[in-house]
Amino acid sequence: MAIKKQFVKTKPVCKVTFSVVAKEAKLAAVVGDFNGWNPEEGELNKLKNGTFKGVFDIDKDASYEFKYLVDGAYVNESEADAYKYNSFAGAENSVLEL
Repeated sequence: MAIKKQFVKTKPVCKVTFSVVAKEAKLAAVVGDFNGWNPEEGELNKLKNGTFKGVFDIDKDASYEFKYLVDGAYVNESEADAYKYNSFAGAENSVLEL
């Protein structure tokens, strides 16, 4: 799993690339505060090597909780900036700092 951040100088956004290796999975998405936890808004594309990847423009100067949704199972990002307990989920979420 990995996160790549590319700050855009001309706009108040950061291009964030999310990638998760899930060779056996059929579907993967990134869901979080930045897309209303909507899997359709965070759908990732499957590459030939079994990695799911997607690039999203996310408002900078904020902190966002998120998780990957891989074939219906929630997975945290191992390289997240931090982790935060969420009482609604009853578990820790990954945190993205921009």
